[in-house]
Amino acid sequence: MGYTPSHLGHVNIYVRNAEASRQWYEDVLGLHTYDFVAGRAAFMSANLDESHEIALMEVGANADGPQQGQVGLNHMAWRFDTLADLEAFYNNIHAKKVPIKHITNHGLSLGIYFQDPDGNGIECYYEAPRSEWFRQEKLFMHPDRPSMDFPGPWEKELREQELAAKS
Repeated sequence: MGYTPSHLGHVNIYVRNAEASRQWYEDVLGLHTYDFVAGRAAFMSANLDESHEIALMEVGANADGPQQGQVGLNHMAWRFDTLADLEAFYNNIHAKKVPIKHITNHGLSLGIYFQDPDGNGIECYYEAPRSEWFRQEKLFMHPDRPSMDFPGPWEKELREQELAAKS
């Protein structure tokens, strides 16, 4: 359909300090900086064929952070091509001591949730190929949704979260 976009091009988020945030996104997510102006903005990408997938716009050190439960962006999501790549990322953020808020098995994907230094939500995830999905519609919000098996170092954290949710 001509009126349907081909894909989401980029996310533009506010940060307190564009330089510090640029360094964090380079260090934690391995993003490439295509443009940066101190005190103003950074334009970064994981896909080097894209001019930018995220724009970090500086708003100053005293700016309020995102507020949970208010209208606005919940999180941005960065997709990994393989479960092994997601595992390498998981091990990397553990080594860097980036706090993980939670890990979720969505049935057809596994997501690792955390925040940048300004409190902006980030999900890094792996999604199984469509041919492996349990069905093609009603994928997320239904009680009969099965969970796929995503073996990896996150299994202990997933079990602990599931037990905590049940109690």
